[in-house]
Amino acid sequence: MPTLQFKTSINCANCLRAVTPFLDAEASVEKWSVDTSNPNKILTVEGANPIPELIMKSVAQAGFDIEPLAA
Repeated sequence: MPTLQFKTSINCANCLRAVTPFLDAEASVEKWSVDTSNPNKILTVEGANPIPELIMKSVAQAGFDIEPLAA
């Protein structure tokens, strides 16, 4: 299953609650998590065919900064 990672501004439980409906509604996302202990607040997304642009749009709509994580 392909995995994508992004640097975000999602940094607390309230932030996770705010972004959950947006990421859960994204059809290309099967599983996601945010490492809030990492300074870059890494969002990891798994899915059969996750689409980076749609994931970034979903997180931005929730009001958070997001950018692809440099490999």
